[in-house]
Amino acid sequence: MSDNNNIVGFKIKGIRESKNLTIEEISERSGLSTEQIVSIENNQNLPSLGPLIKIARALGVRLGTFMDDNDSLGPVITRAADRNRESSISFSNGATDTRKHMEYHPLAQQKAGRHMEPFIIDVNPTDKLEYKLSAHEGEEFIYVLEGELEIEYGKEKYTLEAGDSIFYDSIVKHHVHGVAGKPAKILAVVYIPF
Repeated sequence: MSDNNNIVGFKIKGIRESKNLTIEEISERSGLSTEQIVSIENNQNLPSLGPLIKIARALGVRLGTFMDDNDSLGPVITRAADRNRESSISFSNGATDTRKHMEYHPLAQQKAGRHMEPFIIDVNPTDKLEYKLSAHEGEEFIYVLEGELEIEYGKEKYTLEAGDSIFYDSIVKHHVHGVAGKPAKILAVVYIPF
């Protein structure tokens, strides 16, 4: 795993301070606790996408701002060798749970003004049987590259195998994880209206 996890917290804190916003103001705007925000800024916990989207909205930036390196107006190419080694970010499966279960490899972190966030995601095995579902604005597209995936979506559960895909509204509470504690690899595209 790279130091990108540290970059995210550092960028959130930097943006917040540059806008002269307190942790309490971000807490009020995002609906997250001050403890969660402090934990994220100090790189103690990188939560799932839902809380990060709330922080992005509270700061008035797009989600990708937290993962950007240098912005490019033209096409962005991400080489497989670079993706696998340098740009992974691990999110925990709950805002206060430090257990990492998904390792994100951003595919367009240098593209300026984007509205979609494409990732290759390594879904690590977990023995958990119950998951904390999350929801956020936007839509998600997932294509299973390897393994089997289970998606809890509202009151339904869907099992996807390699070659299967799903497209859903992410405002509905959901959770993505491997089947029966097995790993999986997926291509995911998250669209978040700004």
